[in-house]
Amino acid sequence: MVERAKPTADFRLVIVNGKAYVETYRRSFQTRDIFTLWGILQLLRRYPGRVPDLDLMFNCGDLPLILSKSYSGANATSPPPLFHYCADDYTLDIVFPDWSFWGWPEVNIKPWEPLLKELEEGNKKSKWVDRQPHAYWKGNPNVSPSRQDLLKCKVSKKHDWNARLYVQDWNKESREGYKQSNLARQCFHRYKIYIEGVAWSVSEKYILACDSVTLLVKSHFYDFFTRSLVPMQHYWPIKVDDKCRSIKFAVDWGNSHKTKAKSIGKAGSRFIQEELKMEYVYDFMFHLLNEYAKLLKFKPSIPEKAVEFCSESMACTTEGLGKKFMMDSMVKGPADSRPCTMPPPYGPSSLYSLIQRKASSIEEVEMWQDKYFGKSK
Repeated sequence: MVERAKPTADFRLVIVNGKAYVETYRRSFQTRDIFTLWGILQLLRRYPGRVPDLDLMFNCGDLPLILSKSYSGANATSPPPLFHYCADDYTLDIVFPDWSFWGWPEVNIKPWEPLLKELEEGNKKSKWVDRQPHAYWKGNPNVSPSRQDLLKCKVSKKHDWNARLYVQDWNKESREGYKQSNLARQCFHRYKIYIEGVAWSVSEKYILACDSVTLLVKSHFYDFFTRSLVPMQHYWPIKVDDKCRSIKFAVDWGNSHKTKAKSIGKAGSRFIQEELKMEYVYDFMFHLLNEYAKLLKFKPSIPEKAVEFCSESMACTTEGLGKKFMMDSMVKGPADSRPCTMPPPYGPSSLYSLIQRKASSIEEVEMWQDKYFGKSK
């Protein structure tokens, strides 16, 4: 089963006796594979001797690849286990934290731990009520039709949808050293828009961390933490097929209900600060790999073409910003405590209750919006 995932994998990772061995099949985009592997090596440093032997395949692309429909029916085979950064209701990829938690040197995004502190300090520089009373988004619209559709909500002579939208010129930013892309300096609006790109976007955690109300355009994909977010508690839901009116209503409502809007923004930020601490990211990785290893019905062995990876050799052979980010995110030594205890899984009734609560919140907002624009006419 593991080897059947090879055509869709960028690399194979085998852990034997606490050491990591990697067989690379193809180069991933930029340094996604390198920083993903770096993160796993830091897990081994944090919990030495506690990560069991295992053998897994990893895909570093944007889209999940293991389609559910390909493995259904009476004569269907079992799906190959493939680790990836996101999934959706139609795929079976095993969701794992993305590379940017340890840094993204190509766009000068720092590792999560120091960046989270900067975002927290950045929030203190501008009180929510003193921020610009509009919705802000900056990014590349060319990666998805939905983002291109979002640009229709820009200010024009006919309409002001309360959205302030900016196209990110990555080539220009690269030449100028990303001086206009400091994430800790983008928390000056009461509302910030999150919208998917090719698939999920790593930007979601940075947007949620801003204390601003996150206007979340209905998502198709999920990563390892986003299904814990609750509409009207952590974010405001935006209709994917009626973005402009949804954004205008959300901003108008928030500016008329400042206390409630501010609390939603703060709850989203608090979720990121408290639930997405780097120590919990590592604990999630630890539990996921342990549960995966329990399923293996064979003893993992080192592939003939695999190369041993260790933190020291990776950092020594990396240069520039990549090396700096590795050093900044390197685990200094074993953790002082054991990994957090894994909570029990949802029972059918509690899971159904959560799903219904989310759906009801979204339906209520859509009802408010319809009523608002009905009155506006």
